[in-house]
Amino acid sequence: MLTFDDIKLEAIPMGRDLLLTIGGGEVHIGAASTAYAAEGGVTVQTSAVPGHKEHTLSEDFARRAAAALNRTVTVVMGIHYDDLSKAEILAVSQKASALLDDYLQEVKK
Repeated sequence: MLTFDDIKLEAIPMGRDLLLTIGGGEVHIGAASTAYAAEGGVTVQTSAVPGHKEHTLSEDFARRAAAALNRTVTVVMGIHYDDLSKAEILAVSQKASALLDDYLQEVKK
């Protein structure tokens, strides 16, 4: 089973806002989600490239980061590996989520 150690998160401050890129395998742009404070909580807007599934993660990641950091956050994701099993897809999701968790813990110190 693959370990997906090539999945990386990069944080780029954009003034008060934040851009997070998450990529691995054959890196590309599969989806972009922007989360921002709105009346009653955090709102997310997402754009996904047809045929890609990253939006299923980028929306949640952007929402989590915006809420934790109290700033507008855009997450751009593109992760691709050929012929993954369901277990491997879950492992990719968990690896990406763990990278986000680690980043959020680090910046909140």
